[in-house]
Amino acid sequence: MNIAFNYLYRDGANYKNFSSVIFENPDSISLDVLLKLIKPKLIDETWFYVHQWNLPDLHFAKWNNGPDHTWHEFENIEYTSEAPNATITLAEFIDLMQKH
Repeated sequence: MNIAFNYLYRDGANYKNFSSVIFENPDSISLDVLLKLIKPKLIDETWFYVHQWNLPDLHFAKWNNGPDHTWHEFENIEYTSEAPNATITLAEFIDLMQKH
């Protein structure tokens, strides 16, 4: 099964953009193993910077320097039969997480 990395951007007014990046999982990495790799790399077990992990940016076109921020929010991971849409492999994604 492929793996969906689900995340969102929540702006200062609480408007949200949701997305999923679907990774092919040729090594059959379990969700538990992947979650144990992800959680310690998140800011307060919740936030991350998409540019560090090479994921699509979900910021809104209109930016307010006061309440808006630059990080994104991790939602969950899950198995999926959806086709992969990631621009990097799961192994590359894990490597990027480990570096940041």
